[in-house]
Amino acid sequence: MQSALFTDFYELTMAQGFWKSGHARQAVFDVFFRRQPFGGGYAVAAGLEPLLHALEDFRFAPEDIAYLETLGMFEPAFLAWLSDFRFRGEAWAIPEGRIVFPQEPLFRIHADLVEAQVVEGLVLNYLNFQSLVATKAARVWRASGYGRVMEFGLRRAQGPDGALSASRAAYIGGAEGTSNALAGRLFGIPVLGTMAHSWIMSFPSELEAFKAYAALYPERTTFLIDTYDTLGSGIKNAIAAGRALAERGKRFGVRLDSGDIDYLSREVRKALDAEGLEDAFITVSNDLDERIVEHLVQDGAPVDVWGVGTRLVTGGEDAAFTGVYKLAAVESSGRLEPTMKFSDNPEKSTNPGVKQVYRLYDEKGQAAADLVALVEEDPPLPGHEVELRHPSGDWRRLSLRPARVEPLLERVMEGGRIAAPLPSLAEIRGGLRSRLEAFDSTYLRLLNPHVYKVSISPRLRDLKLAFIAERLGGAS
Repeated sequence: MQSALFTDFYELTMAQGFWKSGHARQAVFDVFFRRQPFGGGYAVAAGLEPLLHALEDFRFAPEDIAYLETLGMFEPAFLAWLSDFRFRGEAWAIPEGRIVFPQEPLFRIHADLVEAQVVEGLVLNYLNFQSLVATKAARVWRASGYGRVMEFGLRRAQGPDGALSASRAAYIGGAEGTSNALAGRLFGIPVLGTMAHSWIMSFPSELEAFKAYAALYPERTTFLIDTYDTLGSGIKNAIAAGRALAERGKRFGVRLDSGDIDYLSREVRKALDAEGLEDAFITVSNDLDERIVEHLVQDGAPVDVWGVGTRLVTGGEDAAFTGVYKLAAVESSGRLEPTMKFSDNPEKSTNPGVKQVYRLYDEKGQAAADLVALVEEDPPLPGHEVELRHPSGDWRRLSLRPARVEPLLERVMEGGRIAAPLPSLAEIRGGLRSRLEAFDSTYLRLLNPHVYKVSISPRLRDLKLAFIAERLGGAS
């Protein structure tokens, strides 16, 4: 069971207020994010499946109710009502592994106002962190030339749940495996790993340590060669131990975990090739991120496998995804009425109403723009002109004739239950490369990426401007 105390306390104080004033009103909330992480041009949606299971299991246990009673802030009748609380609403979401952009709804909840409010923290916690890590992993994976990326950040992750969530999200984002054995069991992610320096230091010699490991795991041997002296002894002993494996048709590798990876990988490659061990692979680690990986790839460093830990599972230089949860519509006089948050910063004003997101593709199959429109509007049609408006409500506009239109938000929950079978992690990960390559490379580059167009429909723009005009009129 997911404890319903996994929420911000103000959600509970508001919930009691809604309950007292007639909580049966329906509401719609949007989850969207305000800026791309890492100064990038795209993000990868993640965290949906565990969120949906948590929503199904969201309950106040008797001990939760007993705790709330001790706070002296909640009426007995309200606590009795919470005892039977569960999420019974509907949810729409952009599926995991999809490429997403700021200001467009990633997740949409239709529910009783109290239900929708109480689950806010849960929703954001699941979607924000995993989307952050999946995005980081995709950036690393793409920087490697869609090469082999291993995630092994367990020891530096933000607690046990952070480590598990990061392993799951990193796999969605392109990592081919994890060092986290529990993540392997829970999520079916391939587990990877070799040895630590302590293995080598516990033997009388480096060569004996290598030979012992090769004897134990001849099918999966990677020698860690920087314990003492990478070029002075490490690679020489790895060659001595690995030659016996190669003669038996077994492939082995070496791992660099310190020093100048560019220089050392070249010298190690020369040494292996000089011994006829061209099939031996080189794994590197040591505080890697996408920019270091891209530099090494562009410089031609002979690296076969990338081990990325701390800067992947923690988000590195950008430790949070900017997802927010905002009211978009609320029931009034028996019908849903759009609502809008205002701000002195136009970028923080919200788009009112219940919305769908459409991805518009050109005749080459490339994504050209995303359109946020009200659900009651007719969807854009292939071959027909679509007018696009800037989401901040200014006067900029453009139009295009899409060759293909893809609605992005899908119904994932109905009546508080998961509405359809969910794809496996392998299926989610499997389509990521093709989805990335549907975007021009200018949107994907690490340095100064081009800004992808997310627009609102003319009808949504008119609704937004009407709210603004009404507010300004009221202020005067």
